[in-house]
Amino acid sequence: MNETEEVPTRAWVLHPDIKSDRDRRDPAVALDEAVALAAALPGIEVVGSEIVPLPQPHPNALFGSGKIEELGARLKAEEVELVLVDGPVTPVQQRNLERDWKVKLLDRTGLILEIFSDRAATREGVLQVEMAHLSYQRTRLVRAWTHLERQRGGLGFVGGPGETQIEADRRAIDEQLVRLRRQLEKVVKTRALHRKARAKVPYPIVALVGYTNAGKSTLFNRLTGAEVMAKDMLFATLDPTMRGVKLENGPEVILSDTVGFISDLPTELVAAFRATLEEVLEADLIVHVRDIAHPNAQEQADDVHAILASLGVAESTPQIEVWNKIDQLPPDAHEAALTRAERVDSIYALSAWTGEGMEPLLNGIARAIEGEKMHTDLHLGFDEGRKRAWLFERGLIVDESQTEEGYDLSVRWTAKEAAQFDKV
Repeated sequence: MNETEEVPTRAWVLHPDIKSDRDRRDPAVALDEAVALAAALPGIEVVGSEIVPLPQPHPNALFGSGKIEELGARLKAEEVELVLVDGPVTPVQQRNLERDWKVKLLDRTGLILEIFSDRAATREGVLQVEMAHLSYQRTRLVRAWTHLERQRGGLGFVGGPGETQIEADRRAIDEQLVRLRRQLEKVVKTRALHRKARAKVPYPIVALVGYTNAGKSTLFNRLTGAEVMAKDMLFATLDPTMRGVKLENGPEVILSDTVGFISDLPTELVAAFRATLEEVLEADLIVHVRDIAHPNAQEQADDVHAILASLGVAESTPQIEVWNKIDQLPPDAHEAALTRAERVDSIYALSAWTGEGMEPLLNGIARAIEGEKMHTDLHLGFDEGRKRAWLFERGLIVDESQTEEGYDLSVRWTAKEAAQFDKV
């Protein structure tokens, strides 16, 4: 190994399989996702992972003493430096486990926050992640000062130096949060001004949403020719990207690529990224991109629907579903996906990577925005040049012939365009 290369941190991933949680995901699939999350963090080498059956979480240390000892021996043997727990861990549980295992520990929220911190690129994204991090850290100050004296008990006794330091830190974090909120408000106002400016140009907004790593950015790149980061990695893209796209035989639209969703998204991030996801609330059409080859595809779709509902997306907003990554399906499942998608108007099976199935999606987006196209024969007099020019500007004329009285036109348009034409 080159001396300049940084040695990766050896990490172990634990998924507590809590028996009392009846709505839990498949433990094996959940563990795979947790490992993928860990792998998305730079400088981390996952050397092991396991599902830990847990009848009931212990309030002091999450696991029972026997399980802690057993896991501790395994972690020591593997020289593990970082333990990632796929679930919530309280500050007290975190402090005790770190003390017993002599490792650094992150729960699911902490891990996702670390990934977001690494990936945020725009000013807004950086501010939002910093706010979420501070909100998270504020609840965990207890473990940062274990070397200081705790508050003394008994009536009339003042707090020890540990308590004083924690309160000082808490105030410092609160002051920093206030400052960040003010900065973020300015950024949000700027975004609102940009949205207002776009509203003056009547281009419909098409928002791509979906579970993280479903292939939204790959689809966005294929549709727009952009170079948004697209990797087989959770949370490859965090900051919203928008591009204008002229649909073939359709209107010009603004395509928006949004941050990927994930189950049990930290509440700090749901609140912090609300401004980023406002593009979804403003959308004229939502395109839900699904990784149809994923073993947990339906559960992922349910999580996306739940998050969209929590954001306040109107039920009246048109939605279409994209079954992406059909190139990764076995031949029989590949054909079955294509056949089923052909039978349902709002579902499109495709591969954003290979380009298979893109044309039906483009036509579907155009239909969802404009409505069905219809053919109409029109006759315009020579004095109706304005109406003829209006049709030509929008590319609606299929055929035209000149007569002694004017023009005979064959037009292909939507009901909306026909209504607009009547007002010209």
